[in-house]
Amino acid sequence: MDIRRRNNVHITGRDDAPVLLLAHGFGCDQNMWRLVVPALAERYRVVLFDYVGSGGSDLSAWSEERYASLHGYAADVVDVCEELDLRQAVFVGHSVSAMAGVLAAQAAPERIGALVMVTPSPCYIDDEGYRGGFSTADIDELLDSLEANYLGWSSAMAPVIMGNPDRPELGRELTNSFCATDPDIARVFARTTFLTDSREDLKSVSVPTLVLECEQDAIAPREVGAYVHAAIPSSRLVTLAATGHCPQLSAPEATAEAILGFLESLQ
Repeated sequence: MDIRRRNNVHITGRDDAPVLLLAHGFGCDQNMWRLVVPALAERYRVVLFDYVGSGGSDLSAWSEERYASLHGYAADVVDVCEELDLRQAVFVGHSVSAMAGVLAAQAAPERIGALVMVTPSPCYIDDEGYRGGFSTADIDELLDSLEANYLGWSSAMAPVIMGNPDRPELGRELTNSFCATDPDIARVFARTTFLTDSREDLKSVSVPTLVLECEQDAIAPREVGAYVHAAIPSSRLVTLAATGHCPQLSAPEATAEAILGFLESLQ
């Protein structure tokens, strides 16, 4: 199988530099990184890809069985790493992809040498002693609404996820990204995203890790960032002066600066 075609792999930046592998979140594709890539590519080799079922990926390669589990998305990460023979790459994962990176590092530790988690959440549902931001009823309602009317759900939820109501163009961009995703594929990815509990997997992380959170985030509140940071002894927590769940779009300069600062500390 042609992994580069299947996952719509694109490479930019310096050929002789360490590798950053950028992974998008639910309802998005690699285009969500476009505002931070130029700054990163000045110093690093940047690899971009789309999960199967998203963006410009080969939709014929998608199967519900594989992608009903977060391990399916982690397998895409490992496949891309193996195809490009990446070793000790820095995995930069947005939202649910942060946890896909954790699973990929478990599966192929020689491929991933550090993690950057952008607004991560290992579990979206509140639990005893843990605040994920949503009750079980909230998530059930969210998924029922999505399955009943995906386009309507996208129009209502994307601006909430993006935040920044004073910049409606950001919400429109995320809405358009959601609406470009096949509804059947989106339903499966949504259930995988919002019902997965990966808190135990955080204990396996032993590589240097940056946890990036925003001051206000309706999807991953700051208690989640604190939890992830506490669960990974080798991690650094940075709170961006930003609002919303997608700082690579709403605060790209600050996001790139935080990532670059972390990378410099590894050298």
